[in-house]
Amino acid sequence: MKSRQRLYINIDHVATVRQARHGEEPVPVHAVALCERAGADGITAHLREDRRHMQDADIEAIAAAVTSVFNLEMACTDEMIALAERLRPYQVTLVPERREEITTEGGLDVAGGAARIGPALRRLSKAGIRTSLFIDADRPSISRSHDLGADSIELHTGRYAQAPHDPGTIAALQEGAALGVSLGLAVHAGHGLTTANVGPVAAIPEIEELNIGHHVISRAIFVGIERAIHELRAAMDAASTSP
Repeated sequence: MKSRQRLYINIDHVATVRQARHGEEPVPVHAVALCERAGADGITAHLREDRRHMQDADIEAIAAAVTSVFNLEMACTDEMIALAERLRPYQVTLVPERREEITTEGGLDVAGGAARIGPALRRLSKAGIRTSLFIDADRPSISRSHDLGADSIELHTGRYAQAPHDPGTIAALQEGAALGVSLGLAVHAGHGLTTANVGPVAAIPEIEELNIGHHVISRAIFVGIERAIHELRAAMDAASTSP
Protein backbone atom coordinates (compact mmCIF):
# COMPACT_ATOMS: atom_id res chain seq x y z
CA MET A 1 0.00 0.00 0.00
CA LYS A 2 1.35 3.45 -0.96
CA SER A 3 1.92 6.20 1.60
CA ARG A 4 -0.94 8.58 2.22
CA GLN A 5 -1.12 11.05 -0.60
CA ARG A 6 -1.02 14.70 0.44
CA LEU A 7 -3.82 17.06 -0.55
CA TYR A 8 -3.09 20.76 -0.98
CA ILE A 9 -6.09 23.02 -1.49
CA ASN A 10 -5.70 25.90 -3.93
CA ILE A 11 -7.79 28.79 -2.63
CA ASP A 12 -7.36 31.13 -5.64
CA HIS A 13 -11.01 30.97 -6.58
CA VAL A 14 -12.13 32.49 -3.30
CA ALA A 15 -10.39 35.58 -4.66
CA THR A 16 -11.97 35.05 -8.09
CA VAL A 17 -15.43 35.45 -6.53
CA ARG A 18 -14.34 38.61 -4.73
CA GLN A 19 -12.74 40.13 -7.82
CA ALA A 20 -15.96 39.64 -9.80
CA ARG A 21 -17.12 42.79 -8.01
CA HIS A 22 -13.73 44.15 -6.91
CA GLY A 23 -15.13 44.24 -3.40
CA GLU A 24 -13.95 43.09 0.00
CA GLU A 25 -15.51 39.63 0.28
CA PRO A 26 -15.02 36.76 0.37
CA VAL A 27 -11.60 37.07 2.00
CA PRO A 28 -9.20 34.35 0.78
CA VAL A 29 -7.26 34.02 4.02
CA HIS A 30 -10.47 33.06 5.83
CA ALA A 31 -10.40 29.80 3.88
CA VAL A 32 -7.04 28.74 5.32
CA ALA A 33 -8.22 27.59 8.75
CA LEU A 34 -11.31 25.93 7.29
CA CYS A 35 -9.23 23.93 4.80
CA GLU A 36 -6.69 22.90 7.41
CA ARG A 37 -9.41 21.90 9.86
CA ALA A 38 -10.97 19.75 7.14
CA GLY A 39 -7.71 17.87 6.66
CA ALA A 40 -5.82 19.77 3.97
CA ASP A 41 -2.12 18.97 4.17
CA GLY A 42 -1.19 22.32 2.68
CA ILE A 43 -2.50 25.51 1.12
CA THR A 44 -1.72 26.64 -2.42
CA ALA A 45 -2.22 30.11 -3.88
CA HIS A 46 -1.15 31.64 -7.18
CA LEU A 47 -0.14 35.29 -7.39
CA ARG A 48 -0.42 36.14 -11.06
CA GLU A 49 1.50 38.99 -12.64
CA ASP A 50 -1.78 40.68 -13.63
CA ARG A 51 -3.25 40.19 -10.11
CA ARG A 52 -6.48 38.89 -11.62
CA HIS A 53 -7.52 37.12 -8.43
CA MET A 54 -5.04 36.97 -5.55
CA GLN A 55 -3.57 40.31 -4.49
CA ASP A 56 -0.27 40.94 -2.73
CA ALA A 57 -2.05 41.55 0.58
CA ASP A 58 -3.80 38.17 0.23
CA ILE A 59 -0.51 36.35 -0.20
CA GLU A 60 1.00 38.16 2.78
CA ALA A 61 -2.00 37.20 4.94
CA ILE A 62 -2.05 33.57 3.74
CA ALA A 63 1.68 33.13 4.35
CA ALA A 64 1.19 34.34 7.92
CA ALA A 65 -1.94 32.29 8.58
CA VAL A 66 -0.95 28.85 7.26
CA THR A 67 -0.10 26.36 10.00
CA SER A 68 0.47 23.40 7.65
CA VAL A 69 2.60 24.32 4.62
CA PHE A 70 2.24 27.05 2.01
CA ASN A 71 2.84 26.34 -1.68
CA LEU A 72 3.17 29.61 -3.61
CA GLU A 73 2.51 29.33 -7.34
CA MET A 74 4.06 32.06 -9.45
CA ALA A 75 5.67 32.98 -12.73
CA CYS A 76 9.41 32.84 -13.13
CA THR A 77 10.06 36.60 -12.90
CA ASP A 78 12.42 38.70 -10.81
CA GLU A 79 9.47 40.36 -9.07
CA MET A 80 7.99 37.04 -7.98
CA ILE A 81 11.32 35.50 -6.98
CA ALA A 82 12.03 38.52 -4.78
CA LEU A 83 8.59 38.18 -3.16
CA ALA A 84 9.23 34.51 -2.42
CA GLU A 85 12.65 35.28 -0.96
CA ARG A 86 10.97 37.72 1.43
CA LEU A 87 7.99 35.54 2.44
CA ARG A 88 9.84 32.21 2.52
CA PRO A 89 6.93 29.85 1.76
CA TYR A 90 7.60 26.15 2.26
CA GLN A 91 7.43 25.57 -1.49
CA VAL A 92 7.36 27.60 -4.69
CA THR A 93 5.88 26.08 -7.83
CA LEU A 94 6.91 27.90 -10.99
CA VAL A 95 4.07 27.97 -13.51
CA PRO A 96 3.58 29.42 -17.00
CA GLU A 97 1.38 32.47 -17.48
CA ARG A 98 -0.29 34.04 -20.49
CA ARG A 99 -2.29 37.21 -19.94
CA GLU A 100 -5.17 36.15 -22.19
CA GLU A 101 -5.69 32.65 -20.77
CA ILE A 102 -8.60 31.88 -18.45
CA THR A 103 -6.60 29.31 -16.52
CA THR A 104 -3.18 27.70 -16.88
CA GLU A 105 -3.33 25.86 -20.17
CA GLY A 106 -0.21 23.72 -20.08
CA GLY A 107 3.13 23.11 -18.48
CA LEU A 108 6.24 25.25 -18.42
CA ASP A 109 8.45 25.31 -21.49
CA VAL A 110 11.32 23.96 -19.45
CA ALA A 111 13.80 23.73 -22.34
CA GLY A 112 12.98 27.13 -23.81
CA GLY A 113 12.97 28.80 -20.42
CA ALA A 114 16.04 27.08 -18.98
CA ALA A 115 18.11 30.27 -18.94
CA ARG A 116 15.57 31.86 -16.57
CA ILE A 117 14.37 28.80 -14.68
CA GLY A 118 17.77 27.47 -13.64
CA PRO A 119 18.93 30.66 -11.88
CA ALA A 120 15.47 31.09 -10.31
CA LEU A 121 15.62 27.59 -8.83
CA ARG A 122 19.06 28.31 -7.42
CA ARG A 123 17.88 31.57 -5.82
CA LEU A 124 14.89 29.86 -4.25
CA SER A 125 16.96 26.96 -2.97
CA LYS A 126 19.50 29.37 -1.48
CA ALA A 127 16.60 30.98 0.40
CA GLY A 128 15.67 27.59 1.85
CA ILE A 129 12.54 27.20 -0.28
CA ARG A 130 11.55 23.85 -1.77
CA THR A 131 11.11 24.11 -5.54
CA SER A 132 8.66 22.57 -8.00
CA LEU A 133 7.99 23.02 -11.73
CA PHE A 134 4.51 22.69 -13.22
CA ILE A 135 5.10 20.70 -16.41
CA ASP A 136 3.47 18.45 -18.95
CA ALA A 137 3.98 14.74 -18.41
CA ASP A 138 6.48 14.23 -21.21
CA ARG A 139 9.97 12.79 -20.99
CA PRO A 140 11.90 15.88 -22.18
CA SER A 141 10.19 18.20 -19.67
CA ILE A 142 10.69 15.78 -16.79
CA SER A 143 14.33 15.11 -17.62
CA ARG A 144 15.09 18.80 -18.09
CA SER A 145 13.44 19.63 -14.76
CA HIS A 146 15.83 17.21 -13.10
CA ASP A 147 18.80 18.68 -14.95
CA LEU A 148 17.89 22.21 -13.83
CA GLY A 149 17.84 21.15 -10.18
CA ALA A 150 14.15 21.21 -9.23
CA ASP A 151 13.23 19.36 -6.05
CA SER A 152 9.91 18.24 -7.48
CA ILE A 153 7.61 18.40 -10.48
CA GLU A 154 3.87 18.90 -10.68
CA LEU A 155 2.38 17.03 -13.62
CA HIS A 156 -0.31 18.95 -15.48
CA THR A 157 -3.45 16.79 -15.37
CA GLY A 158 -5.56 19.01 -17.63
CA ARG A 159 -5.46 16.67 -20.62
CA TYR A 160 -6.53 13.78 -18.42
CA ALA A 161 -9.34 15.86 -16.88
CA GLN A 162 -10.66 16.70 -20.34
CA ALA A 163 -10.53 13.08 -21.50
CA PRO A 164 -10.51 10.83 -18.42
CA HIS A 165 -11.72 7.79 -20.36
CA ASP A 166 -8.89 8.00 -22.89
CA PRO A 167 -6.34 5.42 -21.68
CA GLY A 168 -3.55 7.47 -23.19
CA THR A 169 -4.06 10.41 -20.85
CA ILE A 170 -3.69 8.42 -17.65
CA ALA A 171 -0.89 6.33 -19.14
CA ALA A 172 1.10 9.51 -19.80
CA LEU A 173 0.77 10.50 -16.15
CA GLN A 174 1.71 7.02 -14.96
CA GLU A 175 4.79 6.92 -17.15
CA GLY A 176 5.77 10.49 -16.29
CA ALA A 177 5.44 9.87 -12.57
CA ALA A 178 7.56 6.74 -12.76
CA LEU A 179 10.24 8.59 -14.73
CA GLY A 180 10.27 11.48 -12.28
CA VAL A 181 10.79 9.20 -9.30
CA SER A 182 13.50 7.26 -11.13
CA LEU A 183 15.39 10.56 -11.51
CA GLY A 184 15.03 11.40 -7.83
CA LEU A 185 12.28 13.98 -8.21
CA ALA A 186 9.26 14.21 -5.92
CA VAL A 187 6.14 14.01 -8.08
CA HIS A 188 2.97 16.05 -7.60
CA ALA A 189 -0.04 16.53 -9.89
CA GLY A 190 -2.95 18.85 -10.43
CA HIS A 191 -5.32 20.81 -12.69
CA GLY A 192 -8.94 20.02 -13.44
CA LEU A 193 -9.20 17.24 -10.86
CA THR A 194 -12.54 16.57 -9.15
CA THR A 195 -14.08 14.04 -6.81
CA ALA A 196 -15.43 12.26 -9.89
CA ASN A 197 -12.15 11.94 -11.81
CA VAL A 198 -9.42 12.00 -9.15
CA GLY A 199 -9.37 8.23 -8.58
CA PRO A 200 -7.05 7.08 -11.36
CA VAL A 201 -4.57 9.87 -10.59
CA ALA A 202 -4.68 9.23 -6.84
CA ALA A 203 -3.97 5.56 -7.57
CA ILE A 204 -0.60 6.34 -9.20
CA PRO A 205 1.82 5.26 -6.45
CA GLU A 206 4.60 7.67 -7.39
CA ILE A 207 2.43 10.77 -6.98
CA GLU A 208 2.92 12.16 -3.47
CA GLU A 209 0.72 15.22 -3.62
CA LEU A 210 -2.30 16.63 -5.41
CA ASN A 211 -3.12 20.33 -5.80
CA ILE A 212 -6.86 20.89 -6.27
CA GLY A 213 -8.77 24.15 -6.07
CA HIS A 214 -11.53 25.05 -8.51
CA HIS A 215 -13.58 21.91 -7.82
CA VAL A 216 -13.38 22.39 -4.06
CA ILE A 217 -14.52 26.02 -4.20
CA SER A 218 -17.27 25.15 -6.70
CA ARG A 219 -18.57 22.31 -4.55
CA ALA A 220 -18.30 24.47 -1.43
CA ILE A 221 -20.96 26.82 -2.79
CA PHE A 222 -23.49 24.01 -2.23
CA VAL A 223 -22.13 21.97 0.69
CA GLY A 224 -19.48 24.10 2.38
CA ILE A 225 -15.72 23.94 2.04
CA GLU A 226 -15.11 21.40 4.79
CA ARG A 227 -17.54 18.84 3.38
CA ALA A 228 -16.14 19.43 -0.12
CA ILE A 229 -12.66 18.59 1.15
CA HIS A 230 -13.90 15.55 3.07
CA GLU A 231 -15.55 14.21 -0.09
CA LEU A 232 -12.41 14.74 -2.13
CA ARG A 233 -10.18 13.21 0.52
CA ALA A 234 -12.44 10.14 0.68
CA ALA A 235 -12.24 9.68 -3.09
CA MET A 236 -8.45 9.98 -3.00
CA ASP A 237 -8.07 7.55 -0.12
CA ALA A 238 -10.40 4.98 -1.69
CA ALA A 239 -8.38 5.01 -4.89
CA SER A 240 -4.94 4.97 -3.28
CA THR A 241 -5.73 2.08 -0.94
CA SER A 242 -7.58 -0.14 -3.40
CA PRO A 243 -5.73 -3.29 -4.54
